Amino acid sequence: MPSLYIYLPVANVSVHILLLLGLGLIVGFLSGLFGVGGGFLLTPLLMMIGIPPTVAAASDANQIVAASASGTFAHSRLGNVDFKMGTLLVLGGIVGGTLGVQLIKILRAAGNADFVIKVTYVVMLGIIGSYMFQESLRNLRPRPLLPTHAKPPKKSWFANCCDALPFAMEFEKSGISMSVFMPIILGTLVGVLSALMGVGGGFIMVPVMVYMLRMPMHVVVGTSLFQVLFTCIVVTFMQAYYNHTVDLVLAVFLLIGSTTGAQLGARVSNHLKADQLKIILATIVLLVMIKMAVGILLPPDTLLSYPGGH
Repeated sequence: MPSLYIYLPVANVSVHILLLLGLGLIVGFLSGLFGVGGGFLLTPLLMMIGIPPTVAAASDANQIVAASASGTFAHSRLGNVDFKMGTLLVLGGIVGGTLGVQLIKILRAAGNADFVIKVTYVVMLGIIGSYMFQESLRNLRPRPLLPTHAKPPKKSWFANCCDALPFAMEFEKSGISMSVFMPIILGTLVGVLSALMGVGGGFIMVPVMVYMLRMPMHVVVGTSLFQVLFTCIVVTFMQAYYNHTVDLVLAVFLLIGSTTGAQLGARVSNHLKADQLKIILATIVLLVMIKMAVGILLPPDTLLSYPGGH
């Protein structure tokens, strides 16, 4: 009977095939359900099964291309993609992704890449997960009726910054108006994190589009996947070219499962309310953050490193 374990040449480890397919299926499902690439979950999971962080981050970005392409296609058929907004986010993401890949190259040369990736994950997951969880709980509670003469709420500092920027544009699909520079700036920041953390940036971009850009949740999911798709194509190419950390064998098995899962997730997302989606996503983010934080704080099993290891 043939072995179900497969050797991953770049990662330099052997992993069970069904484990890789299962991880891809789960992450693909989350991709279609929440509009995230799934890297925020898959990269830590790959680290937990023994994949070096730099290889996990780069190979995951490759897998996300397939999952987000599948999810984007499903959501575009449902009319849930703001292509105008998505294009501006992609332009920023390409710039940020280029900067992030160069940053990884510098960190690897200094020998600090793995630690920086793990700490960045814990910080970002903690901030975003906590904010989304609190915001969703507030929205789920019944709100008291305000008197008709009540003053409208004051604009946030972010809204004032948006109003101050030139070249305002109407985004009809999202029902908002803002400067073209704002999506490009936000896309650039997410692009840097995409390269550094091996994610499409969806788990960061979804809260940004919901709470900062004030886009409706059903449009956010499809538009986020559109942005994730093209950002990850660029990041994957540059990671392979400059850092040689993309394990194609690992990526192929992950994407086989993720393309199927993304289609299922897109269908399920249409049957859940926006705040239900947000609170489930926030819970998953916080659980992953806690697991990674424990892994960083606890002493390692061994203080020795092996020749040729990462």
